Amino acid sequence: MPDPEQQQQATGVHHLRVDEDSVGQRLDNYLVRELKGVPKTRLYRALRKGEIRVNKGRVKADYRLAAGDLVRIPPLRRPSPSEPAPVPRYWADQLGQRVVFENDSLLVINKPSGIAVHGGSGLSFGLIESLRQLRPDDRYLELVHRLDRDTSGLIMIARRPAMLRELHRQLREDEVDKRYLALVAGSWPRSLRVVEAPLEKNVLQSGERMVRVAREGKRSITEFTIVERFERATLLEAKPITGRTHQIRVHARHAGFPLLGDDKYSDEGTAGLCRALGLQRLFLHARSLCISLPGNGRLRCEADLDPDLENILNKLRN
Repeated sequence: MPDPEQQQQATGVHHLRVDEDSVGQRLDNYLVRELKGVPKTRLYRALRKGEIRVNKGRVKADYRLAAGDLVRIPPLRRPSPSEPAPVPRYWADQLGQRVVFENDSLLVINKPSGIAVHGGSGLSFGLIESLRQLRPDDRYLELVHRLDRDTSGLIMIARRPAMLRELHRQLREDEVDKRYLALVAGSWPRSLRVVEAPLEKNVLQSGERMVRVAREGKRSITEFTIVERFERATLLEAKPITGRTHQIRVHARHAGFPLLGDDKYSDEGTAGLCRALGLQRLFLHARSLCISLPGNGRLRCEADLDPDLENILNKLRN
């Protein structure tokens, strides 16, 4: 009988022992980090088939790792060095220039419009995959929260498990102050300061994810403040009190003022205004956020509008 090490070498199977830095991380995210270059589809297939196991047992992708867990890894093909990088260099360069804040536990990035926060649903890469490629020495990079693909602005990425847990706590307990700039069609009433309407996710037959106001939905609240008025539009500051998918976009439409550039929730009249202005993306930008840094007080970050959105405002002013 060969010993386990000889058998491992013969079969190509190896094992990873979970250390303290990975405690609490989802198994799929841990695998993506440890097995750089292996396609996500292959990792999920290995999980479904039981090829990847934890402590000799089958587990799901969302299993949270504990210290000392033993993860069984089967032979998995990785791309050869001659194969092209999975993430376009353009996005890696963009993100490298958009770091707003960085310390040993946290990154804050001014995310450009057009890149999803993670790969999947037909996308081979996203912001987090790009950052992992750009920063190969960072063993731990995890999204703290999400932004829609077409939304630009501030997003937080944890570099330590303890920071991820702390910021998730702050998000749960409404201690994170996030503010967005949104341009809506029409003249927003000065008296309309809060939209409270329950939201429910709905997946269409095409697979597209939509959100609607529904009595059975989750409690959702957004505060709106007028920043600037134009002849056919209003620039608003939006502060989501809850954090639902597409919340600002759906609440604005529910109030009767859809966001400009919103291809999911706008109407033909709004689309016509976008064409006249030359707006080719969603006008929604995560402008500021304020959090508590353990041992360092409050951190406030701000990100100016991208030039394409600033140009739209100048057109409206003129």
